[in-house]
Amino acid sequence: MGFPKNFLWGGATAANQCEGGFNLDGRGLANVDLCPAGKDRNAVITGEMKMFEFDENHFYPAKNGIDFYHHYKEDIKLFAEMGFKVYRMSIAWSRIFPNGDEEAPNEKGLVFYENIFKECRKYNIEPLVTITHFDCPMYLIKKYGGWRNRKLIDFYKNLCRVIFTRYKEIVKYWITFNEINMILHAPFMGAGICFEEGENREKVKYQAAHNELVASAEAVKIAREINLENKVGCMFAAGSTYPYSCNPQDVWKALKTDRESYFFIDVQVFGKYPNYALKEMGRNNCLPEIFPEDLEILKNYTVDFTAFSYYNSRCAAADPKQSETAEGNLFVSAKNPYLSYSEWGWPIDPMGLRITLNEIYDRYRMPMFIVENGLGAVDIPDENGFIQDDYRINYLREHIKAMKDAVELDGVELMGYTAWGPIDLISAGSGQMKKRYGFIYVDLDDEGKGTLKRKKKKSFDWYKQVISSNGENLD
Repeated sequence: MGFPKNFLWGGATAANQCEGGFNLDGRGLANVDLCPAGKDRNAVITGEMKMFEFDENHFYPAKNGIDFYHHYKEDIKLFAEMGFKVYRMSIAWSRIFPNGDEEAPNEKGLVFYENIFKECRKYNIEPLVTITHFDCPMYLIKKYGGWRNRKLIDFYKNLCRVIFTRYKEIVKYWITFNEINMILHAPFMGAGICFEEGENREKVKYQAAHNELVASAEAVKIAREINLENKVGCMFAAGSTYPYSCNPQDVWKALKTDRESYFFIDVQVFGKYPNYALKEMGRNNCLPEIFPEDLEILKNYTVDFTAFSYYNSRCAAADPKQSETAEGNLFVSAKNPYLSYSEWGWPIDPMGLRITLNEIYDRYRMPMFIVENGLGAVDIPDENGFIQDDYRINYLREHIKAMKDAVELDGVELMGYTAWGPIDLISAGSGQMKKRYGFIYVDLDDEGKGTLKRKKKKSFDWYKQVISSNGENLD
């Protein structure tokens, strides 16, 4: 049995982590450009530290990324050599609308993405396009306050109308917002939010979340009006939360932790706010302003599939003194003593992927897409300059096995799998280049120095054989 014949194997990147060309061909400045590497990164991405302009004291890795802007043909050719059926990528909003609130788009930006999609099609690679992968034009943040302002819904609708119309013949798979639940953990990166003194921060975050949820439903509506072939999905940072023990308080804490993320997808799949979320927001005085027409659009325009990133499971202890803590994709949780950990302290849990797949499928009963999964590690070339990244192969092998079990033994409905990131790129969490994920090495260091030369790692040929065998040959 195994994976279905039409299973979509591929890889995933984000514009702000690979594209570069931050000031070329009319592109405007975005929030993600202003997230510096180094000690202040976390304070900026969480909205604690205001950074609306570049300064001399910080290095901004997204300015140039890995210069995909000038290397996309070479990179897509390498993806094709691996046998990609799909390439998940994102659009930089400020490349198409430099300020975000213009009526007319920037033609050079539209042409750039059109050329990328055509390049994919040349190799029979299906583009899977994330409309907003944390990108928000800085003008919208300065003038309107980012996604806290519902005016952004209309600006987003304009973006959607333009791209759905322009790329009608070449793109049919879309994701509205990347890791929408990241608003709660990295509000400036996720929604362009900087906090003001004395305001109710939770209320601001949930208002921004509501505005994005309404915008997502509006995108579904526009996509269907323009082309019935369009398939639009939602996307969140997933990873089941285990109770630290069988103490009922730990079990309850784990359930509540998972609900913080599921709440977003519940709205996008079921078309209404779940009762538990309304009760919780009411108790915490952070209920967003919701208009009657919002409820109507949410109800009538639900998504076609659920997409998610999976890097690790999480663990919850009601008493924080019970355990050490562990990192993991901007989520800190209790340290699970049964797991091993990556160089960045992230838990490694392939079985957790099978559990997560089953939980999501049980909850939503609709097609799923794993759009991010990978291992960030330091890659050191050997004496011949070759990278023997067996640790990456082992990580991916075990996760693909778990994914296969979920499909074959448990019957979950899975559309595809895009490994993060198939080519080395800037880390979203740390801003580092040395935290590498790719099958393709890029000669670039944490200071932005290097030749940008692309080179295949050992995992390149391994993933090629995984795809050609439709997941059967994992050795």
